[in-house]
Amino acid sequence: MTLTITRRAPDHEVRRPPRSRRIKEPAVDRTFHVINSCLLALFALSVLYPLVYVFSSSFSSGGAIASGAVKLWPVGFNLDAYGTIFGTASIMTGFANSVFYAVAGALLGTALTVLAGYPLSRPDLPFRRGLLFFILIPTLFSAGIIPSYVVIDKLGLMNTRWAIVLPAAMSVFNVIITRAFYQLTIPKELLEAARMDGASDARFCLQIALPLSKPIIAVNLLFYGIAQWNGWFSSMLYLTDPSKYPLQLILREILALGAVNPADLGSADAAQLERNKELFDKLRYAVIVVAMIPPLIAYPFVQRHFVKGALIGSLK
Repeated sequence: MTLTITRRAPDHEVRRPPRSRRIKEPAVDRTFHVINSCLLALFALSVLYPLVYVFSSSFSSGGAIASGAVKLWPVGFNLDAYGTIFGTASIMTGFANSVFYAVAGALLGTALTVLAGYPLSRPDLPFRRGLLFFILIPTLFSAGIIPSYVVIDKLGLMNTRWAIVLPAAMSVFNVIITRAFYQLTIPKELLEAARMDGASDARFCLQIALPLSKPIIAVNLLFYGIAQWNGWFSSMLYLTDPSKYPLQLILREILALGAVNPADLGSADAAQLERNKELFDKLRYAVIVVAMIPPLIAYPFVQRHFVKGALIGSLK
C-alpha cells in the first residue's frame, strides 16, 4: 500500500479566483463627466480669479495697478494701503458699524423667523392658511422706496441704527424655508409623545424643537448676517451721520472719490489727480479685502449646518 502525502501550499501561494472585471463606463457618461468637469473648472476660475486679482492689487503699487501690470501676483509689494486703512478712523468706524449691523440683524432676524416659521409648521395652528397668505403678501406686492422712506420717517427712525436693522429684520423667503424645515424634521408623533408626558407647547418648542433646529438656525444667521454685511442702499437713504455709516457705504464713497473726471485732465493739477487716482485704486482694493474677511471667517463654522438646513428646508 502506497501512502501519498500532499503538501498544502501556504496561504500566500493559494491561487485566488480573479476579481470580477469592473463594469466599463459608457462613452456617453465619460463624455458627460469630462464636459461637466471642464465647465465647473471654468466656473471656479471665473469666480476665483477676481478674488485673487483684488488680493494681489491690494499689495501692489499704484503705478502697477494703473498700468495693468498686476495679473496674478503682487507687483511692487507694499502695505501702504493697509496702513492707510488702519490709520483712518472713518474706515475702522465703518467696519465696527458693519459688524454691529450684521450681528444685530442676524440675531433679531433669526429670532423672528423661528418664531414665525415654527407656529406656521404646526397643523393645529388656528387660521394657519390665512396667516401664511398674509405673510406672503409682501412677496407679491412691493410698496417701493418712497413709502418705505415715509414709514421710517414717521416712526422717528431716521438717522438711527434701527433704521438699518428693523426693515430687514425678517425675510419671507427665510420664513418659508424655516416652516418647511420644521414640517420635515419635527414629526407630529414627537409632539403627541411630549403632550402625553405633560409638556406644554412652549416647553416643547424650547426644549425639543429648538435643540433640533440648529441647522436652520445656522442658515438664518448666515443669510441675515451676509445680507446686513453687504447692504449699503438703506444706509444711504436713512443715515446722514457719517459715524453710523457701514463699511460698504464708505467703500462706495472711496470708489466715487477715486474716479477721475476727464474734464479735469487738462488742468494744471492733472498730475496730482492721477496720483490721487493711483492712491484710491490701492485703497479700494484693500478695503474690499478687509470687507471680505468676516464672511470668509464665519462661513466655515456654519458650513455643516448650513448645507443640511438649506437642503432640508428647500425640499417642500
